[in-house]
Amino acid sequence: RKYEIPVIYAGSSSFWGGTHKNPYTFSKWQGEELCKMYEKIYGLNVTICRFYNVYGDYMPTEGGYRTVLPIFLEQYRNNESLTITGDGEQRRDFTHVDDIVDAMMKVVQLNKWGSVYELGRGKNYSIKEVVLMISKFSKGDVGWYFIDPIPGEARDTLCRSELARKKLKWKPTINLEDWIKEQI
Repeated sequence: RKYEIPVIYAGSSSFWGGTHKNPYTFSKWQGEELCKMYEKIYGLNVTICRFYNVYGDYMPTEGGYRTVLPIFLEQYRNNESLTITGDGEQRRDFTHVDDIVDAMMKVVQLNKWGSVYELGRGKNYSIKEVVLMISKFSKGDVGWYFIDPIPGEARDTLCRSELARKKLKWKPTINLEDWIKEQI
């Protein structure tokens, strides 16, 4: 605020599952609200980008905020069975980090603030489908089993907004299946 530096806030698609479903979603929503308040009261230039299940290099591989892809890849590399939470029919819109960075660079280049962009591919996969992708490219058998669902987790994520594609002229280019094939 002091130096009038614009802010791009890294929001989350979990917003659409309900802001009071879990502490992560609540904290991301509160961050959005704080940004909007600074924009309204102090005129700070803010844009919110809600990310959809980001994957790629440097994904967290430890701790409580690991996403399904690094968990599955670690299990696969350790010759362990993959753990599917719940029934495995929950769906996720996966977006590669390079596509996310590309969109954020376009926000900076556009230099028009105040929007909320949904940054996802617009295609989702069930967790079972992700397991089958890993199995498809594997040289051996890939086992899996079901574990209890995670409380407060969204059932489905799917980016439906065209605003980023129209206003930023952004189009994600990296395909999840191709990326998994490279990892296996």
